[in-house]
Amino acid sequence: MDSPQLPRPSAALDGSSGGVLVVGAGIAGLACAIALREAGVPVTVVDRGRRPGGRMSGRRLHGRPVDLGAAYFTVPDATGPGGSGGSGFAAVVAEWTARGLARGWTDTLTVLEPGTSDTTTGPLRHAAPAGLRSLVGDLADAAVRAGAVLQLEHEVTEVHPGGTVRVEGSGAAPYDTVVLAMPEPQAVRLLPDDSAVRAQLDVETWEPVISVALGYPQRSWPAELHGAFVNGSDVISFLADDGDRRGDGAPVLVAHTTADLAHRHLDDPESAVPAVIAEVEALLGLDPAGPPVWTHAHRWTFARATSTHPEPYLLDGRLAVCGDAWGGRTSVATAWESGHALGRALGSVLGSPTGKATGDAPTAAG
Repeated sequence: MDSPQLPRPSAALDGSSGGVLVVGAGIAGLACAIALREAGVPVTVVDRGRRPGGRMSGRRLHGRPVDLGAAYFTVPDATGPGGSGGSGFAAVVAEWTARGLARGWTDTLTVLEPGTSDTTTGPLRHAAPAGLRSLVGDLADAAVRAGAVLQLEHEVTEVHPGGTVRVEGSGAAPYDTVVLAMPEPQAVRLLPDDSAVRAQLDVETWEPVISVALGYPQRSWPAELHGAFVNGSDVISFLADDGDRRGDGAPVLVAHTTADLAHRHLDDPESAVPAVIAEVEALLGLDPAGPPVWTHAHRWTFARATSTHPEPYLLDGRLAVCGDAWGGRTSVATAWESGHALGRALGSVLGSPTGKATGDAPTAAG
């Protein structure tokens, strides 16, 4: 099942409705937009991609969806440090599960090292039969139903402290607040050099990953593999059985490379494939005479942050930043919680009982 078909207005962004512009239609940006609409704030979500998803995106390969971004997601313990899963993200996941959009995958993963393997048990990992992007598509659908405007294939090229944005092929447009829901290195590219927000962003601790999907003629690895953390490898950091993850049993593996390998192959992701195949064969003891029948490589230049901010978001004047690097350990749940918290904070100031935005954005940091 693909993501829902979403309305895509053809008009250029003009800021005529005021309200908030959210740049980035990933899970953080859409959680923010939904919270804003719940407060009655006009909101437009813009993304340069053809479909919502962000780093939860995947591709349809050989007739089936394959997750190439986030490998899975978990629900935080509401009683743990910073946990808010009891009333927020957990409720969203429960609804997805009840509707068949998400499924519990496994609480046990393999730990692979050259020549050895073990298992580790942790929180239940969740996946999606139609791919994790289908869940982001469901949030986008909910945002549109709530009255948000979704503009895909629109690239924002400049964001100024006063809330004015410039979109490729269009003029400048003013908004009450602009939310950058994206990795910090991407946000920095949109901001002027003297921006106070830019000075608070961390661009040095983001690592790349190349995701490599391998389609085999049949399953020849242990059924209990599920997924694996890979230690001591210069090539692979994580390996997932995508057929097991999705629940259809397809003979497809997805490997995430190490950051070092990704750095060497960012200009040509496909050139990383031979090393990944050889490492998978060595780690799993697969027959070298039975290589995959198809492969696909996808580059994530800013895949993950190696350090995070303790605050759930950044809010400075008319500019804000949210995402999985804000508020705790980087994860899908952290991204949702960051966007949701920012949307609620903005809604408390910009929202009104009449459903029209009012007042200036708060200036306190999150």
